[in-house]
Amino acid sequence: MIGLVTFLAPLLLGQTPVLPATEVSLLFAGDAMQHQAQITSARTAEGYDYTGCFEAITDEVAAADYAVVNLEVPAGGAPYTGYPCFSAPDEFPIALQQAGFDLFLTANNHCLDRYSRGAQRTLHVLDSIGVDHVGTYASPELSERFHPLMVQIKGIRTAFLNYTYGTNGFTPTPPLTVNYIDREHLKKEIRRAKDLKAELIVACLHWGDEYQLLPNKQQKELADWLVDEGVQLIIGAHPHVIQPMELRHDAQGNPQALIVYSLGNFISNMKTRDTVGGSLVKVTIARDPMNRVVLQSAQYTLVYTRRPSSPTENFKVVPAEQELQAHPYRPHLKGFLQKAREIFSKYNKGVKEYFIKTAD
Repeated sequence: MIGLVTFLAPLLLGQTPVLPATEVSLLFAGDAMQHQAQITSARTAEGYDYTGCFEAITDEVAAADYAVVNLEVPAGGAPYTGYPCFSAPDEFPIALQQAGFDLFLTANNHCLDRYSRGAQRTLHVLDSIGVDHVGTYASPELSERFHPLMVQIKGIRTAFLNYTYGTNGFTPTPPLTVNYIDREHLKKEIRRAKDLKAELIVACLHWGDEYQLLPNKQQKELADWLVDEGVQLIIGAHPHVIQPMELRHDAQGNPQALIVYSLGNFISNMKTRDTVGGSLVKVTIARDPMNRVVLQSAQYTLVYTRRPSSPTENFKVVPAEQELQAHPYRPHLKGFLQKAREIFSKYNKGVKEYFIKTAD
């Protein structure tokens, strides 16, 4: 603990007290999907069991001070269904929470797959298990109260915002509220985050073109605008494939903002080369000795969805490089890694790969 004399001495001299540096680690995961094959594999005599799905990456998720995942399926109740209109068993978000995720993003194009009633039920499930969530709300009053979502992470006041480009043609029935991407709306809520003394502003956006490995013009323009508005972290989802990441710097060469255009799939039953995996992005934020919150670094690691090889197995998220070492002849795994690294090598700016070490 900092000594009282050490803290007070600068004040007596009219200087800013020097505080001990604080580091905060944030982890972001992509699209958590539940296709019909996943639901079938999780079925047990007692219900549904997803505990094995995340055990290979649980330590990595739990090690973060705050972990965020895009819940791209409603917990809409039975009957449980996959694509095109999803409804996952309640055990799925519970397993994600048990894997270490703290915040669930709910504004995405599938949030109304079971209509507004299913979206309301999803919010009830998330509330009942005690996790943070952002993006959809049971009423305009709750939206006004809880968006942006303000979270204290090791004392750093962090604002999370979440928006989607659309909801597959479904319209929310009042009082349900869904956050849609609209610059005037974003501008208002960024200003509100600043009024609430946010030291870090994170915008999580459901945007872009599905299956495209590069961002479109609208993503780039919106990202530029968000950086100009003072958003430090811009994290994207929806394309179901990875897209580039960029660490931007200010005029003095200090990290200013991180843009991740798409994290890709976290877990799914998608089968084409670029959809069988995605990236986890780990961001380190620090409070420096002068009490300023600064963006220190960003890294990514690639994960892969291992499909069951027997009726007793389940789908499992595993570190992609480690899986390739164990199974070098899986063509989609090898192709996913090669293409993702090709894109990141060519287009990433300031965001390097790291590797998860597990015993799995």
